[in-house]
Amino acid sequence: MSNIKHSETTCTKHKNTHILQLALWTLAWLVSTALLRFGAEYIWDYQLAYSIAALILHLALGLAMIVANVKHLSKLDELQRKITMDAMGITLGVGLIAGIAYEQLEDIKLISFEPEINHLIMLMAITYIISIFIGNRKYK
Repeated sequence: MSNIKHSETTCTKHKNTHILQLALWTLAWLVSTALLRFGAEYIWDYQLAYSIAALILHLALGLAMIVANVKHLSKLDELQRKITMDAMGITLGVGLIAGIAYEQLEDIKLISFEPEINHLIMLMAITYIISIFIGNRKYK
């Protein structure tokens, strides 16, 4: 019997290219977020022109990340798109409900500290990862 060697299909290579592009744009946006947050304090001493430039860069890279995400979604098959869209919907719901409740905790004196957006971002990231994992297991 002859051995059949399996190689990546053009579709798989194309999908991997979009995932890599999405990852790179996301990483670039993440770095620009750190630059925006810490650059003013540690690099350019709150100079207005540099802060505006960092903000514009951050917004531009965020837009590029959104475009890469849309391209990535358009290249998924129907099942992967459903799993991803379900996970995004769950994440949006959890983020909205938990974010509003979290903000109200300080107002009604149930917590003594000011709510931070990074806590909400972490909750949303964890929710998205768990939702993708559960969605993939559901349709395995």
